[in-house]
Order: sequence, then C-alpha cells, then structure tokens
Amino acid sequence: MSSTVASEKKQEPQGLRKNGKQWHSPRKAFRPGSGLTSYEKRTKVRMATAATKARENEMKEEKETERKQRVQAIKDKRAAKEEKERYEKMAEKMHKKRVERLKRKEKRNKLLNS
Repeated sequence: MSSTVASEKKQEPQGLRKNGKQWHSPRKAFRPGSGLTSYEKRTKVRMATAATKARENEMKEEKETERKQRVQAIKDKRAAKEEKERYEKMAEKMHKKRVERLKRKEKRNKLLNS
C-alpha cells in the first residue's frame, strides 16, 4: 500500500510556477532544524578532529626536531672544521708538541666552561 501512495505522489503534476521560471527544478521547503545533529554525534566529531590535530602536531614536532638535529650537525661539522684549520695554521708557525699542548689546554677549558 505504501508503494502505491509513493508512486501517486510522484505522478502528480505540479502546475505552472507563479514566477514563470518553469525550467528550474522544484525546491523543497526550508527546514532549519533538519541539519541539526545530536550531541553524541557532535562530540564524536570533535573527538575525531582533536585526535587528528594532536597527531598532526606530533608529526610537526618530530619533523622540527629532525630539522634542528640536522642544523646542529651541520654547525658542529663547521665548528670542527674551523678548529682543525686553526690548529693547522698554528702548526705551521709553532712546534708540533706545543700545538698538542694547546689543544689539550683548550679542551680542559671547554669542559670547565660548559
């Protein structure tokens, strides 16, 4: 019986539109309450978005720490290279043993200062 009622509704002619724009498809009535969702559904959506945001933040932090580690490694390499060049320059002017003594002394000072 319900199938016969539904088919009857579809077959009813709508008649002419009052504004004369018959080529437009017929609209449904505006129902502002139809789009409202239940509280449980909203909380589930909020939880899901919060979880994805937390994961995104975690991934961003991991990426940033990796980038900082790469930058720090580059800085350390540059510093070691500069120090090595400095000692080589000193070795040209001074005796080898004296340069080694200075290296040890500077290493001790670095450890004390840090």
